[in-house]
Amino acid sequence: MSSKKALQEAAPTSSDAAAVAAAAAVAALADPVVNLDGLDPALLASQPLTSVQLDALVVLKIVKHVRDHHPVTATGQLMGIDVAGTLEVTNCFPFTSKSQDDADDQGVQTDDMDGAEYQLQMLRALRKLNYDANTVGWYQSTYLGSYWNQSLIETQYNYQKTFAQSVVIVYDPTRTVQGNLSLRALRLSDTFMELYAQRKFTMDSLIQYKLTPTSIFESLPIKIRNSHLLCALLHELDDQTAFSPSIHASLSLPSSTFVSPIPTDIAPLTPNYDALELGLESYLEKHLEYLGETVEEHGQEQWRWQGWQRSIQKEQQKLQQTLSKRRQENAVRAAQGMGPAYSEEELQASSAMLAKLQSTEPSRLETLIITNQIDTYCKQVNQFAGPGLTKMFMTKTRSA
Repeated sequence: MSSKKALQEAAPTSSDAAAVAAAAAVAALADPVVNLDGLDPALLASQPLTSVQLDALVVLKIVKHVRDHHPVTATGQLMGIDVAGTLEVTNCFPFTSKSQDDADDQGVQTDDMDGAEYQLQMLRALRKLNYDANTVGWYQSTYLGSYWNQSLIETQYNYQKTFAQSVVIVYDPTRTVQGNLSLRALRLSDTFMELYAQRKFTMDSLIQYKLTPTSIFESLPIKIRNSHLLCALLHELDDQTAFSPSIHASLSLPSSTFVSPIPTDIAPLTPNYDALELGLESYLEKHLEYLGETVEEHGQEQWRWQGWQRSIQKEQQKLQQTLSKRRQENAVRAAQGMGPAYSEEELQASSAMLAKLQSTEPSRLETLIITNQIDTYCKQVNQFAGPGLTKMFMTKTRSA
């Protein structure tokens, strides 16, 4: 089994359990009618989402949860509120995780019940503390951007079917280590939601709905919000930073002549220069390995669909030959002054085998998913290669 397949199988097996449990928990906490007189109607009206705003506390909780459970896939619930097209995520909490042995012994239904009870207790506790107890989506960790799978789509579909404004936040710790926080906010497009409800991803349906790999998900911009108190604390830490004389001397020289890196315990807000390290071949190697495996999977899906097409063409040729023989026989009988042996309806009818083959067309959903995964890997390799070449040219210039 490939490493990429193992990571995908580490994801939760019951894809819609989280969404069902969330719906049950929110229904159990339903409030009585609230008086909304005096509020701006524009704020109460439901608008299409245009952006996602994450509190810094939410980001830190997600990062800590993913780091503590690495390399196992970490998932959790997002809490917040939708205000005039902006989804404000103010809190989150992790989902419970059980070992495979426990899942086999107790069964999936018991696990779902435990998950619903856990979420209900968490929502009650948050409500008592005056936190937002509104479910607005969920988050999931990924490794090197390997999040394109049917499990994620199924879970997000159940969330959006229950909570229309739900999103999924995908966090990649491996890309974050490279120097940039890797967070993506995704939601299924309306076209895909309508087609997914039918569970019929044939070529004709894709053409009818004009569905392409890029139109499955909608990517929303993310803004991280800090409270005024936290901003004041960061400015205070920055102003109170005191460097030793040796560090001041190093700062006055070009960056390439640093004798030693600036210690982070003295300067907590000093930029991290680890991103300038050249020894990151393993990151690129893993990307190329996963890319090769995904391209092979895409080829297998194409071969399976082409095999179905060849079967259809063979059956159509057999049908045309049969109909041609029948027409010739009718023509011979007509020349002899006899009535036709086959009626016009029999000549127009298609074979039962052809109808059966047409009804068993392979789903194109997996091909769309794999195509998106290939595109994600290629973009990440491209984003990594640019800074990598820049660092190599800097090293060459320095050594020249």
